[in-house]
Amino acid sequence: MRRSPWATLAVLALAQFIVVLDVTIVNVALPHIQADLNFSADSLQWVINAYTLLFGGFLLLGGRMSDLLGPRRVFIAGLLLFGATSLVAGLSNSPEFLIGARAVQGLGGALLSPAALAILTVTFAHGRERNIAMGVWGGLAGLGGTLGVVAGGVLVDSLSWQWVFFVNVPIVLALVALIPVFVRDTRHNEGRDRTFDTAGAVLGTAGLLSVVYGVVRSEPKGWGSGEVLTFLIGGVALLIAFVLVEARSKAPLVPLRLFRSRALSVSGASLALNGAGFLSMFFLTAIYLQQVRGDSALQAGVHFLPMGGAAIVGAILASQLVQKVGTRTVQLSGAALSVVGLLLLSQADAVGSYTSQLLPGLIIFGFGIIGVGVPGQITAVSEVEHHEAGAASGVVNAMYQVGGALGLAIVTTLSISRTTDALTHGVAQQQALVEGFQRGLLVAAAFAVANVVLTLASPQLQPTAEQLTEAAAAA
Repeated sequence: MRRSPWATLAVLALAQFIVVLDVTIVNVALPHIQADLNFSADSLQWVINAYTLLFGGFLLLGGRMSDLLGPRRVFIAGLLLFGATSLVAGLSNSPEFLIGARAVQGLGGALLSPAALAILTVTFAHGRERNIAMGVWGGLAGLGGTLGVVAGGVLVDSLSWQWVFFVNVPIVLALVALIPVFVRDTRHNEGRDRTFDTAGAVLGTAGLLSVVYGVVRSEPKGWGSGEVLTFLIGGVALLIAFVLVEARSKAPLVPLRLFRSRALSVSGASLALNGAGFLSMFFLTAIYLQQVRGDSALQAGVHFLPMGGAAIVGAILASQLVQKVGTRTVQLSGAALSVVGLLLLSQADAVGSYTSQLLPGLIIFGFGIIGVGVPGQITAVSEVEHHEAGAASGVVNAMYQVGGALGLAIVTTLSISRTTDALTHGVAQQQALVEGFQRGLLVAAAFAVANVVLTLASPQLQPTAEQLTEAAAAA
């Protein structure tokens, strides 16, 4: 049966759309989830972080499984896991149940996302058609992130928070039915040694989870408590074990030799800081809009739209500017704009208008975040061998996810600490929440400042049109 490659692209893009949608659609539902399931202030972030850490931690393993077992097979498995855990998340009746479902949902995303990209790569020949396909892929993914905040608001206000998860189920079922018709089966490396490096993925992810949990528990327990020290030290030990396993593995998930490239090391760290700033800002602002300013979920989603629009415009401008002025100049400008946007947002209080206090910061931050992402992706793979470009891209994307999770843990912990301290000193609850929000965004701004400094060490490149297309899709 002859399959249209553009029909294949439609199936793949829709799958990637719901993975990206899931990152943003949940944010506007957080206050309702917190109230309904009695989440504590410090545990609420795990609704986001459980997904993000498992997604980032197993992203490389998902890519390896796709290579060895066949991308269509892994794509279907990832979709089914994503859909099943979306249903379980919507049916959750306790914080622990929801966090567990979100973690496994992240694993499903880590399987389907690299498999979908692998199918796209073999479906379209190298050149113009693949560039167009990658552009559509990246554009729809970006659209998913932008529409997620509005879709989440509509679902929460008209139905309930559970529907931000239930909505995935019919889409997944439709995709699974369409895959045999529109996606051909391609298998690679038949007969080769099937080394998955599962130990590496488990050690790395467990280490990161332990460190993040230790950071989160530092707020109620204190940095010197036995519980916090146990998780922090245990997490570091697991990460050291991960490095040792990767160094000795014949087929490591993370080839450590890639980090000999200054471009990859610097850009990977820059994208991690970018993820930290973005996830923290989104989390804090979604709660601030609803709990401090009294927005409905839909109103909060609409208030995020200008940032999404700025990011889309920024991606187009960044793709044009890097060819004219180089990657480092654009990345430095993006990091500086992120600092300005976060500082402006950190000045918001409980009574000022959205137009004067939030809108300018959201638009500037939207331009800034993508101004780091596009050139960062290009630079990261610029010095690696062509046959390792896929592995390098996977590494930096995982660093972005992991950086976002760690940054959110740090920012949320410091934000809650400030709110708790204010309440202890008799400050009204609404004002205490404002003070926590402001401190959190100042910490996020500090991440962006670190990104400005780090970007100065990044090489200056003049990318090709093909590199731009691939970077836009990845960012």
